[in-house]
Amino acid sequence: MNSSKHWMVTLQELFYPALATIGIPSNTITFLVIWRRSCMLSMSSAYYLMAISVADNLVLIFIVVLELSLKYHQQEPFWSFEPWCSLRDVFTYGAYNASTWLVVLFTAERFISIHTWKIKTKICTQRCAVWMIITTFVFSHLSALPYFWSNASIQENNHTSCIYNRKAPAQFIHTLVWLQTLQAYIFPFIIIFSLNGLTLRLISLSNRIHISADATSRKVRPLLRSRKRKSVVLLVTVSMSFVLLSITRASTQILLRTTDMYTWDRDDYELGINIAADIGTMLCLSNAAVNMYLYVCTQSKFRKEFLACIRKRRQLRRPGSSLVRSSGHIPLGEDPEEAEGTIFLSWAGKALGAGPSGQGEGRLGLSSQASASVTRSRIE
Repeated sequence: MNSSKHWMVTLQELFYPALATIGIPSNTITFLVIWRRSCMLSMSSAYYLMAISVADNLVLIFIVVLELSLKYHQQEPFWSFEPWCSLRDVFTYGAYNASTWLVVLFTAERFISIHTWKIKTKICTQRCAVWMIITTFVFSHLSALPYFWSNASIQENNHTSCIYNRKAPAQFIHTLVWLQTLQAYIFPFIIIFSLNGLTLRLISLSNRIHISADATSRKVRPLLRSRKRKSVVLLVTVSMSFVLLSITRASTQILLRTTDMYTWDRDDYELGINIAADIGTMLCLSNAAVNMYLYVCTQSKFRKEFLACIRKRRQLRRPGSSLVRSSGHIPLGEDPEEAEGTIFLSWAGKALGAGPSGQGEGRLGLSSQASASVTRSRIE
């Protein structure tokens, strides 16, 4: 029997457990690094990125582990039986929609933060971010509730499986499928492409503005350009990786929905469309596992904090040393010019560069004006 399995089945049997093994720990580490360390992010951005990590883990748990991995390794997974058959798609589509729309909200929040200064103070706040995240999770799962009536557990040839409910009206099933396609792919793609296109266009136009000859302006503008560049890189990294990894599945799903291919056997891998559709699904779900690696590759501060977490135990075990590290602090030996926050050092409870009293924290070779400039160098 094993010799008759198509190579695509074998690939998915290996791929999905590996994806969960890599993705769930990496999302957990990403959440903890952003939560516990200073990654020079505005608080609203940090909340959105932590929420994306949580939503991605839910995608990996509900879809990759409980649905697809079990599908290829068990004859009758637990969700083949009621009530899990009816509940399965409520949780899977709810988690996937939440992950998708959190990326969209993060894209919109970054666009507002970069370009619309007048409403930035009202929209790009911790309170607004928390409410938007909660609302996204709630409505994503509420929009998936109709799937409770779309599936049914049936038993044929002594085998129990969970399929679309044959008693449900065909129009009801087609409506659900099209609404999910619009909600998960078409609308998010349009919004992300539009906002990223506007962002890149405005950045291009702003680069043409004549730089003032004022000495103070010449010192400040490079900092502002660097801050904006890092914010744009983060925005494009998160949103465009989602689009690129999802576009294959979106294309195949639309093709299946708009042609008579919808009635074909999806397990028949002699049909090229089935291979393309499952490869698209694998790429799409990979998006839930790659964010940590994207941050490490593109965000220098996240990379430093990630490596600092790995070295933390070894640093704490050094005899006679006590490293104080909070927002913007850097460890001894780190290049001050590469640090992206306010630069302070503390060693064994005594501040370097402190006054005669030896109290407080001393700045490391920075004037008060330079220190104030560096303090503001968060990705806003």
